[in-house]
Amino acid sequence: MKKNLVILSLVALSLASCEKKVDSIVAGMTNKSAPMKIGEFVQFTIPKGDQFSDRSTYSATNYQQQSFTVKFDSSAIYQTIIPANQYDINKLFGFSDNNAKHHEYSARFGWRWSDNSLQLFGYVYNNSVMSFKELGTAKIGAETQCSIRVDNDTYIFTLNGKETKMPRESKTATAEGYKLYPYFGGDELAPHLITLWIKEL
Repeated sequence: MKKNLVILSLVALSLASCEKKVDSIVAGMTNKSAPMKIGEFVQFTIPKGDQFSDRSTYSATNYQQQSFTVKFDSSAIYQTIIPANQYDINKLFGFSDNNAKHHEYSARFGWRWSDNSLQLFGYVYNNSVMSFKELGTAKIGAETQCSIRVDNDTYIFTLNGKETKMPRESKTATAEGYKLYPYFGGDELAPHLITLWIKEL
């Protein structure tokens, strides 16, 4: 009887460990609004004095490629309190990876207003080490085409047809994780209301 109890306990533990790590991560987060609808522009706002957008949601994803269109208005033009913080990268859209939290493994587009232009970046975490590359610029009011493709040990960022590669150390064949939404900062909070639109394709 005791032997049977031990066996049952081991089976229960093995079943529990089979649950996707990302599912337990997402279950512990708070949804702020309904998920996005594919093919429709969704407005995101980051209130003055905040960092998170009003529509940040957490849902499990499994991407080979994430494609989207983004539009910024003039609220993307801002001045930080500390001049050096003007070069901090805000987060736009992307995903966590490797069934892990996003500060461990993730890929997303970043943006900032600096040097009198709206600059876009590839922004990646591999094994908790962050790296970024400048991809190009976006025009205020224009639709900008973006995508992140997973190709084995590489993330391929595409901005308006131009590809830039960044390393990927995740062990999963596809990007298993959760969506990552607009976030201001960096070290400072949003200096005013910031509005942008994203359409996932």
